[in-house]
Amino acid sequence: MRRLLSLLILLFALPAAAGLFDNRPSATLGGLNNSADFLPVREAFRLSLVSTTPEQLKLRFVAEPGYYLYRHRFQFKANDASVVVGNAKLPVGEQKNDEYFGEVEVYYGVLDVELPLQNPDNRPFTLQVTYQGCADKGLCYPPETESFQIGDPPKPATPLTDANGAPNDDTALSWRSVALFFLAGLGLTFTPCVLPMLPILSGVVLRGQTGSVRSFLLSLAYVLPMAGGFAVLGALMGIFGAELNLQARLQSPWILVPFALFFVAFALAMFGLYELRLPQVLSHRLDRLAGSAKGGSFIGAALLGTVSSLLVSPCVSAPLAGALLYISASGDALGGGLKLFALGLGMGTPLILFATGGSALLPRSGPWMVSVRNIFGVLLLAVAVWMLERVLPGPIALALWGLLAAGAALFLGTLEFTPKTSRQKLAQLLGLALMVYALSAWVGALQGGSDPLRPLPRPVSVAGASGVSEGWHTIATPAELDAQLDAARAAGQPLMLDWYADWCISCKVIEREVFADPQIAPRLADYRLIRFDITDSNPEQRALLDRYKLFGPPAILFFGRSGQELTEVRVVGEIDASQFAERLDRARSSL
Repeated sequence: MRRLLSLLILLFALPAAAGLFDNRPSATLGGLNNSADFLPVREAFRLSLVSTTPEQLKLRFVAEPGYYLYRHRFQFKANDASVVVGNAKLPVGEQKNDEYFGEVEVYYGVLDVELPLQNPDNRPFTLQVTYQGCADKGLCYPPETESFQIGDPPKPATPLTDANGAPNDDTALSWRSVALFFLAGLGLTFTPCVLPMLPILSGVVLRGQTGSVRSFLLSLAYVLPMAGGFAVLGALMGIFGAELNLQARLQSPWILVPFALFFVAFALAMFGLYELRLPQVLSHRLDRLAGSAKGGSFIGAALLGTVSSLLVSPCVSAPLAGALLYISASGDALGGGLKLFALGLGMGTPLILFATGGSALLPRSGPWMVSVRNIFGVLLLAVAVWMLERVLPGPIALALWGLLAAGAALFLGTLEFTPKTSRQKLAQLLGLALMVYALSAWVGALQGGSDPLRPLPRPVSVAGASGVSEGWHTIATPAELDAQLDAARAAGQPLMLDWYADWCISCKVIEREVFADPQIAPRLADYRLIRFDITDSNPEQRALLDRYKLFGPPAILFFGRSGQELTEVRVVGEIDASQFAERLDRARSSL
């Protein structure tokens, strides 16, 4: 059972974890709904002015998970010619090797930008910040410009507008993240480090009496201070991270490699190679403090809860370290405190259930608890590989993913041929799938592949690529689009509108791998094929995006013979040939 549990988590964690942290655009699993699958540009990239002096401005971008900014697309201008904005000081970003655009440098997460400023007269001016980003799912936003009014005397400025016409809020909390931390706390409860808190709660706080209202209140008094201790830690790490900008500093190999080794060390501890404990001197003092607390009282329960958080933290420090690293990168003290408070509540919820409903509600300890530690160990190794991906060549990183999968497969007994039980056979079969993935990753690495979700690079067919633009009419203004729609309606001809830009990587992918596909190209002959080039992203083009409720390319719209859009088959984001063929089938039935 231990091996089976480890395998199940690996099947989801290995390629999925790589996908969560993957920095490359990937094909979506079907057509996307623009409003449901993508954020507005100013929600995807939150920009704020952190500080301003006559000599320097400091800006902060916070990109939502799955979104990234291009380094070469930043522009910073002042509306006053007497104010000189120097070259932006940017940290080293992440390299993306695109087959169409070559090497580009991008930023995920939190990015702090320092702008040298020459404003000797301390004149008020407007700072214009232009940036451009994309989503990993395949959507590229047009260049966006935000303005900040820099006044005199210097004071923190705010963006003039945000997505809703109000100032941006850099400390906006993601309640989804809070919920995920709560679920992570529930998972940590069933580890050999946290379950020993049950006898403390039962024997000292509740004195063996469970199932009453007083038991519930005492357990609550025990759990809330424990969660509060984590909240303080999260808030401090939020402040600490904001001051040092750890996310940007972690881009250096001198930092990434030691941190990766740090996670490997904790993973080995999870596998039981050694124990992580507090120093004996400190541990004995905490034990004496816990023993001297008066059981059965609310003050004693609160004191024991606080002490328990100190006793437990070192034992769960491996996953806790990852949580603190995530919070420090956000630079959000309030959010960090709430997230770790949710983590502590998640750890304490089963304890409250135990106090209220008795021990029958909780599973008994056993060998399965070791499986939980092994699962966390594997996840920590996956985090280490993810961090090393930023400094290692893509094929080597892919080989490491294969090595991790192969190690898990061997642990599950894939190559053992001794008689086994039914569960062991199932684990061995699933381990075989991991071994197949590992072999695919190694073969892909030898061929120059780097994507853990697509370990084997697909051969790109060039047949028909030279004629992919045949039949397409490129336009760039709303008036031209209206004229084409009127002409198609007058002729009773369906129209397909492709939104394109030179800076849109996914547009190139669709043009080469979808429109040029031998199974797709002949089926487009019945359509009037219009490509709207939004490369310039001027105000007229952006207004047209708003008219069709789009954020940016790639997007493909179908119009029937009557000139009405077939909204149910609209495509937003990257799509592959088989999925696009299904859209063509649905569109044909609606023409």
